Amino acid sequence: MFNLILFGPPGSGKGTQSERLISKYGLKHLSTGDLLRSEIAAQTALGMEAKKLMDKGALVPDEVVIGMISSSLDNNPQAKGFLFDGFPRTVAQAEALDKLLQLKGTQINEFISLVVGEEELVKRLLNRGLTSGRSDDTNEEVVRARITEYKNKTSVVADYYKQFNKFVEIKGEGSVDDIFAALSKEVDKHL
Repeated sequence: MFNLILFGPPGSGKGTQSERLISKYGLKHLSTGDLLRSEIAAQTALGMEAKKLMDKGALVPDEVVIGMISSSLDNNPQAKGFLFDGFPRTVAQAEALDKLLQLKGTQINEFISLVVGEEELVKRLLNRGLTSGRSDDTNEEVVRARITEYKNKTSVVADYYKQFNKFVEIKGEGSVDDIFAALSKEVDKHL
């Protein structure tokens, strides 16, 4: 089983590249946002617990998110591996994910970070804002704040995976095909 964490700031092309990686390698996409929505829609115990918290504006605790990831792993025994999107965001979450995967007899094989310069990110997001309908993509100040927030919060997670030699940076600028070729070359080293 091959498990990959794909990281990158808003506008780095993570969504586009995730779809291509999932398709090429038969990975199961694990987005914590999607998992939360799905558990709530299915009215599972975890989903109902998460909904109560979210309705109050509270964050869903790591244990609940890890529980949902555990269920998703159990419900997809045929998966060739998983692509983690948007998780882990803290060292505590990374440690909890590692413990969970160890219990399941697997591990994170690689943490790939798409690297894109700030001016390019701002340009991409403002362009996306013209058609996406996302208000957070239309204001340059908000866009820059999101990029700063990403850098501040996620650099510690990157450092966590660096200590296990699982961290790789891929240049996220250039053509979609060139970036995908670089990602594929990296993934192929593990398969």
